[in-house]
Order: sequence, then structure tokens, then C-alpha cells
Amino acid sequence: MTITVTTTRPRITSDNRDWISLKAAATALQAFQSQDGSIQDSLHHEAARAYTATITEAIKSMAPAFPHDAAYLELLVADFGRWADAGFGVPDFLDSLLAFQPQEHREDGLQHLVVFPMYTQNGSTSRLVEAVLIEVIWPEFIGALEAGDYSNKLFVPIRFVDFTPGYDTNSAVLFPETVAVRETPAFTWGAIFADREAARFRRVLKAAAATTSLQLPPDAAELLDDQELTQRTFVMWDLIHDRTHMRGDLPFDPFMIKQRMPFFLYSLEELRCDLTAFRESVRIEKDEDASPDARRHAKLVQYAVIFDRIFRFAITGNRVRNYDGLGGQLLFAWMHQHHVLHWTDSKLSIDWDEAADVVIELGARIEELYWRSIDRPKAAHWLAAYKLISGTVTPHPASVWAKGPEALPLDGPPRGLTDQVLDDEFPLSMFYEALEKKMRPIIESTTGITGQTAAS
Repeated sequence: MTITVTTTRPRITSDNRDWISLKAAATALQAFQSQDGSIQDSLHHEAARAYTATITEAIKSMAPAFPHDAAYLELLVADFGRWADAGFGVPDFLDSLLAFQPQEHREDGLQHLVVFPMYTQNGSTSRLVEAVLIEVIWPEFIGALEAGDYSNKLFVPIRFVDFTPGYDTNSAVLFPETVAVRETPAFTWGAIFADREAARFRRVLKAAAATTSLQLPPDAAELLDDQELTQRTFVMWDLIHDRTHMRGDLPFDPFMIKQRMPFFLYSLEELRCDLTAFRESVRIEKDEDASPDARRHAKLVQYAVIFDRIFRFAITGNRVRNYDGLGGQLLFAWMHQHHVLHWTDSKLSIDWDEAADVVIELGARIEELYWRSIDRPKAAHWLAAYKLISGTVTPHPASVWAKGPEALPLDGPPRGLTDQVLDDEFPLSMFYEALEKKMRPIIESTTGITGQTAAS
């Protein structure tokens, strides 16, 4: 059920005086911190105490705007005080982290003030004090989907209001496991910045469509013009994707037990979740009992999955074990080899009437691989996964894996197999090599993008 915010609360904006003070103090504090978050040089402790005092005073001043986070903010002030009193050793913000439970308040437009020593994915690998001001995105149709067949109590879709430098990056997630704590708790939420996902998608799709002369269907073209529509589309995609990691005929290895493994297995897992979102969106679009909003956004999710995967995922990042990149390459090649995607006369086109069935079939192939996995030894499962991918995406000519089982060290530990996987086991095709050169400046320009900056 969706809860609409009806009470009047003061809204904190990026030009709020207390927020500006907190943001500046947190940013200044980062310069003193080591990778583990501690401040080792005692010569900086006096200045650090002044900055933490500024942070805590700003938190207390802004607290009335966040009555739903009262207990968390009180403990946050205490955690900063204890860190300073203990001489700025490795920070421990477990108490305040446990009290922060945004999944309990999924209300459209509800704000949270998040301040923790943490690393940011695709950003800083150090646990620096970061501050981010966020708003929840929770439209009515998403609430209905989550209350029905797509329950995901941990999922919190959000948008940026403002942030410290750790989020002026490609990071589009806010996860509790990034926070510095004395012991690992049970994690009860995960937040995704749908506005950043939507904004970079719109910029990349616009450029890619122009570069490849792709004619977008009218409803897909709406995504280029409407940030709000696109971020709601990404919320729906993320809701279904996120819950898929926990469901299905999952292999015991590699996704349920953390260990070193060939990167292409991660490619299949992430792609499986996206293709599940695609398949379910096709089902919702055809469901006459679903709400008009759900059906409209379901169609848009299908476009988003295909376009983000083939245009952005495939050519974003370096070529060192780029599992998302490989997933995009696999989807593109699968669609091309099943004759629903065409590159003819230097123009890209997609047969939309047939595309859905072809994409769903790729998802079914991955699901069959997973279903067979529990009857197979680990090495056999890895080889089967490689066979699935290499049957569509051409491996590197120097690949040992491509030579087959007889070339691999199957009588040794699994690490020996992983070590034989090339950093770029599946290089970019000639199409993608050319596209990447043209699209590189556009993709790089999306670093730090938000829904607000995309509109400005």
C-alpha cells in the first residue's frame, strides 16, 4: 500500500544554511581521513573536532525536518561525539546505522539526511564521512506492485537533493554495508538513486540513437523528454531486478557463497535479473487487471532494459573483467543473431513486434543453466556457462577457455580455472569498437549527473 505524505514538514533544499554548513564540514574532514576512516595525524584532531561539532550542530538544527528519523539522528550525533572523544580512530557508526530504517517509511517525496563514514561504489574506496540529502520516490503504482506479486521489503528508490564529493561519481546506490561499523549487522534495506539512472540513460540513449540512426518508437521517445517518467520506469525495473537476486533455481556457486570466480558468471546473474524484469514487464503490460500506470511503465521498462544494456552497459568502464559490459554485448549479439536487431546501411533498427519473445528466450536459456547447475560439479557449471555465452559472443582468439575442457587445468583447484580467464575474455565487436569511440565523451559526461542537473 502506498502512503501519501499529508503532513506539512519543512523541506530541506540544497541551499539550506545548515545543510551547506554540514556539507562543507564533512568535505573538509575527508582531507584528514585515512582509507579506514581514521584520522591518524594528531595534528589534525583539533580541526577535526571543530568540523565534527559543526556537523552535529547542523544535524540537530535540521532534525525537525526529519521526525521519522529522530532516533537515528540522535544516535548519529552520539556516534560522531564518541568518535571524536576516542581520538578519531577507526569510526564505528553501528548504533546510528541500526536505527536508520528508510524501508519503513516509503512515502513519495519523504526526505532523509544520511551522514556516515562510508565508501561509495564507483567512487571512493575509502570510508570517508559522506553526507547525502535524499528524497524517496514511491508512486502509487509501485506501491501496488510491491504489495502484490513483487514484494521487496528492502527496496528503497530515491533521488538526490545534494551530496558530498563521494557521490559526485557514477555511484547510483546507497547501501548500509558501505558504512564503517564494529561488526556486520543484518542488512534490512538497500537504496537506489533512480534519478541518476534515469538521467544518464536519457543522455546516452539520445546520443546513441542519433549516432546509429535508430528511430525510436513514439512511447520510447517519451523517455528522452520526461525525467520523471523515466525515473519511475527505472524504479519499476529496479524493484523487480533487485528481488530476483533472491529468487529462482539459484546455483550454490557463485552467487550464494562469496568466492573468487570467472567474471562471466556475474554477467549472467546481472543479466538474468534484468531479463526477469523484462519478462515480468511483458506480463504486466498484457494484464488487463493491472493499473494503467503499471501497464504503461511496464512497456517502458522493456525499452529501458534493452537500450541501457546495449548502449550504455556494453561500452561503459574498462575492459578488465567488465561483467556488465559483457551482459550488454550478449544481449545485443543475441538479438542480432535472432534477426530482430539489424545493422544495415549503417543504420540500427529493431523489430519490436518480435523482439520481446527473443529477449525472453535468452532469459529462459540462463534460467535453464541455473536449474541444471545443482546437478553439476562446479567446473562443469562454469564450462556450461562459458558455452552459453561463447555460443553468441566471440571469445578472444588467444583464449584458453575457448579451446575447450582439454586445454584447461581441470584436475586442480577452481582458482586455476579462474586464472585462465582473460581480463577481456570477450572483446568488443567491430560495431562496438566504433560506437565506443563516438559515445565515450557522452558516457564520461554522465559522471555525477542527477535528475536536477539533467534538466538544467
